[in-house]
Amino acid sequence: MPTRFLIALLLLLPLTCLTAKEKPLPLVRVGALEFGTVIWELEVIQNRGLAKKHGIDLQIVPLGSGDAYTVALQGGAVDIMVADWIWVSRQRAESNLYTFAPYFNAVGSVMVKSDSGIRQLADLRDKKLGIAGGPSDKTWLLLRAYAQRKLGVDLTQFTKPAYAAPPLLNELVLRGQVDAALNAWNYAARLEVAGMHALIEMPEILAGLGIEKPIPLIGWVFRDDWAAANSDAVKNFLAASYEAKAILASSDAQWDQIRPKMRAENDAVFKALRAKFRAGIPVCSDQNTMTAVAATFKILADTGGEKLVGKSKTLANGTFWPGFALP
Repeated sequence: MPTRFLIALLLLLPLTCLTAKEKPLPLVRVGALEFGTVIWELEVIQNRGLAKKHGIDLQIVPLGSGDAYTVALQGGAVDIMVADWIWVSRQRAESNLYTFAPYFNAVGSVMVKSDSGIRQLADLRDKKLGIAGGPSDKTWLLLRAYAQRKLGVDLTQFTKPAYAAPPLLNELVLRGQVDAALNAWNYAARLEVAGMHALIEMPEILAGLGIEKPIPLIGWVFRDDWAAANSDAVKNFLAASYEAKAILASSDAQWDQIRPKMRAENDAVFKALRAKFRAGIPVCSDQNTMTAVAATFKILADTGGEKLVGKSKTLANGTFWPGFALP
């Protein structure tokens, strides 16, 4: 080999190796509330190096409020966020093609004080029932459907509904300004620590509606066209997500590491949040799950009407991302 050619080859070789070494990983921008529960899992992905392990560059985009979620996704500021399949189905019915992969099961509950005298749902007659969110809150609509089926009553008339943001609702029920509180899992955990107990939880509500299988209510949501152009990145992100969940399901030490992000007021709250999170981790997703979700959507459509689900009365085709499968 001519010396001049060999020298040129040797000069090019380090540049070639450097280029290959520095080839950037696919960027996945995930929107999350800075002090929300989604950030716990994202912290594990970052701290454990799971993003790089699964071949992606994860960028966490902090968001200031729940409303900012959809704005960020629709405006292209993030690639993935957490939302529910009701929103996804409604968007698809309007030709806005978003899709969904399960993130967390539905685990809300109605909480009451032990000395309240409320032992069953029928005891809520004429009681002030606090509901997190507004009249279209999904857990509230499912509870209404359950009461209609089991008791033959409309809870909007049977009880005295009062709507409030989750933190305020906890304060109201602890002060006795409402008799019971229908709140999200992380707020229900705090009420449990404060001495309250669940009157009824989401699995019982779903079972009473004929939904015998645990279902995800919220999930990772992203655009169809983005997923089509970045299918490996989506699969790799979801693989990192479910590896993080597996770690959180089994490692107490990992929970100690993310504790600062949890804003737990004390050890009891910390342990309750950990237990509730673990209870909400999806363990399977198959055709039966999709069937159960579709049946739940129909119940919500019948109860919440067009204001909740839009014009579609059935779960839109493609709501669940076809490339998704739990490990």
